[in-house]
Amino acid sequence: MQNNQTPTFSLKSILYSFILSPRIYIVWFSPEIYTRMKKSISRKDFIQQVGIMGALASLLPSNLLAGETAPQQVRVGIIGCGSVSTQYLPHLSKSQWVRLVSTCDIIEERAKAAASKYSVPNYYTSIEKMLSGEPFDLLVNLTNMQEHGKLNKLGLEHGRNIWSEKPMANSYQEGVTLMELAKKKQLRIWGAPAVVMSPQFAYMSKVIQEGQLGTIAAAHGHYGHLGPTWSAFFYEKLGGSMPDLAVYNMATLTGLLGPVKSVVAMLNIITPTRKVDNRNSPIKVEAEDNSMVLMEHASGALSHVQSGFNYFDPYGHEGVGQEKPTVSIWGTKGNMHLIGYDWAPTGVDIATETHEKTRRVVMDTGHFVWQQGATAIAENMAKATDPMITTLHALHVLEIIEAARKSQETGTRIPLESSFNWPLI
Repeated sequence: MQNNQTPTFSLKSILYSFILSPRIYIVWFSPEIYTRMKKSISRKDFIQQVGIMGALASLLPSNLLAGETAPQQVRVGIIGCGSVSTQYLPHLSKSQWVRLVSTCDIIEERAKAAASKYSVPNYYTSIEKMLSGEPFDLLVNLTNMQEHGKLNKLGLEHGRNIWSEKPMANSYQEGVTLMELAKKKQLRIWGAPAVVMSPQFAYMSKVIQEGQLGTIAAAHGHYGHLGPTWSAFFYEKLGGSMPDLAVYNMATLTGLLGPVKSVVAMLNIITPTRKVDNRNSPIKVEAEDNSMVLMEHASGALSHVQSGFNYFDPYGHEGVGQEKPTVSIWGTKGNMHLIGYDWAPTGVDIATETHEKTRRVVMDTGHFVWQQGATAIAENMAKATDPMITTLHALHVLEIIEAARKSQETGTRIPLESSFNWPLI
């Protein structure tokens, strides 16, 4: 967090501290009044005032009376008030660690409407106006994916920490440059997705690390639907099914099995034109809408991720009600399957040599939702703790996507140079 952050005080915290130390506030407002009060107040008046203060204190939460203070809040600015913001803003607005400062969108009506709905005091129509406006600590970037690298750089240059929707940059090298800029500025940048924060991921990681599945040999993940219609950017250059969909499974499988050392992939376009809501006529599809990516992990395990915008799925884009596995892992002593999508899991099926009958466990998702990444980062910033989500992991997944495209272009296996600290849990 920035050193020049202005402390925030709630009416509740001021009232609480007044109750405990009324003379401090009297001295603050008027030392003369305090002096006269000290000399003239009678025992009877003092007891009466203490009684009133005690009654007021009974109205406050017990955690405050136990000595806890109101949490330090991180000031947050949102850029991009389209579809994704309708999921992020409700979650951020309910967090005790977040103070929403501003919204921004090139379509003024969207920025204004979002600000009004969530009681955000400022809204802007450009990132330049936002960065020169009301100060804030964390820029949450929810714009079109092709804009992420440029906007994240501007945010860092103006002293803001960054939480970026996926991907955090449009190339691996651009992402590395952003990370180096953040370090130079003594800032941080993080990138979605937040799949590693689910209790199901934690359980699966623990099972693997404890050796319950033996030596991991293979894994598979899949995610697809018929494609979004609300914007053309999904189908334009640097869009595609990998940074929009496969990125989830790539983050999950690398988080569970460790870094990847090489990639082989086949990508293509199944539907050459698309009709989207923000264009009057059909658009040409320029980025892959069908992908098969084979990853060789440093551990020796092989994993495969398939994704696309051509999958008929009765659960649709929202994935509500998905009760089938979408991530599967096989080892020499057992196998394990994530039920539901990794961004909305509902349980884990597991069978091992010591318990051969498949059983379903970890069916409680707790507080996990896919859009909690920015909120969790704000809490980490407020508490000065390191999050489970790391920049190096996000960059590694970005390099996998880039390597897959290079593999398709060249017909060869592509070695990776990035890595990250593993295991995450």
